[in-house]
Amino acid sequence: MTAQDIPRPNANEDQIAWIRVSSVFLPLATPISDAKVLTGRQKPMTEIAILFAEIHTRDGHSGLGFSYSKRAGGPGQFAHAKEIAPSLIGENPNDIARLWDKLAWAGASVGRSGLSTQAIGAFDVALWDLKAKRAGLSLAKLLGAQRDSVQCYNTSGGFLHTPLDQLLKNTDASREKGIGGIKLKVGQPDSSVDIHRVETVRKHLGEHFPLMVDANQQWSRPAAQRMCRILEQFNLVWIEEPLDCYDAEGHAALAQQFDTPIATGEMLTSVSEHWDFIRQRGADYLMPDAPRVGGVTPYLKVAALAEHAGLMIAPHFAMELHVHLAATHAREPWVEHFEWLEPLFNERLETRNGRMIVPTRPGLGVTLSEQVKQWTAAEAEAGQRP
Repeated sequence: MTAQDIPRPNANEDQIAWIRVSSVFLPLATPISDAKVLTGRQKPMTEIAILFAEIHTRDGHSGLGFSYSKRAGGPGQFAHAKEIAPSLIGENPNDIARLWDKLAWAGASVGRSGLSTQAIGAFDVALWDLKAKRAGLSLAKLLGAQRDSVQCYNTSGGFLHTPLDQLLKNTDASREKGIGGIKLKVGQPDSSVDIHRVETVRKHLGEHFPLMVDANQQWSRPAAQRMCRILEQFNLVWIEEPLDCYDAEGHAALAQQFDTPIATGEMLTSVSEHWDFIRQRGADYLMPDAPRVGGVTPYLKVAALAEHAGLMIAPHFAMELHVHLAATHAREPWVEHFEWLEPLFNERLETRNGRMIVPTRPGLGVTLSEQVKQWTAAEAEAGQRP
């Protein structure tokens, strides 16, 4: 009998056999402050709650997915994931769209957005990771890549707690790493401080280096009008979240009035919430976050709607996932560079000449580091490990 004669498992008939969900709390080196902290609405961020889902099939295939929460909600995501995970046992892992719907309806009484869909996101990402790995393709190639690298910008060096002199050093460090843009947090109680910081960084970077700002929803409509008008002079790529994340009408008015593009969407947690912004033209750059909307499956729906409407895309956070998704868009997006999640994984993304290189390893191309064990607060299993 030759190798060709040995029967191989039929991928069409595989079944999910075992799932493990883990609640992990990743500590941050420095407490993080943005405008929400300065307005007293939130405390400085000291850790990120990560929800991991590991899915294994009867035929020996596996996938890793994750979602996350900042400041609150991590234990709730884990509890919901633990409760709905048994719904996947015995299911065919190929049927990702149907399984997303099954998980959504399993917890429909608590809604099909927010915490519930963020819990689903970890399973959905794991299923896409599994499918790509089984095919021997990166997730980007499985979905259909438009490019092998994506323009990227750094956010982690531009928070409000960072003194101005250190801010300038951070911009230099980002450029030396091959990152192609810089984003600054704004929203100081004294707007003149914001203007001075933006002006100083713009002079430091030069007139044409890509620069963005992010107000984290903390301006009123009058304040946003004033600040957008002042910020027009700095040749910004975009002004992000100038208003409350649900104020589609207000964002649309700013987008229509000013030359500088308006960006928002990271806090939206469903396709329908994004559709409200798309149909009202509430953003020039839409910023969907795949874990927050429920994974790759709903993210692709948001991206298709945005592309049809002629909006640009800039996915929020989670670069380890979003670099793959950004590679599939016809109109090149921006990927946000955050090194915060790097300690969770053994692999590192490469940046060069202003761009983030799309990994060629199968699936997401990441494996969990040994450090994850010490940050794990709780685990739960469903099914029988093959």
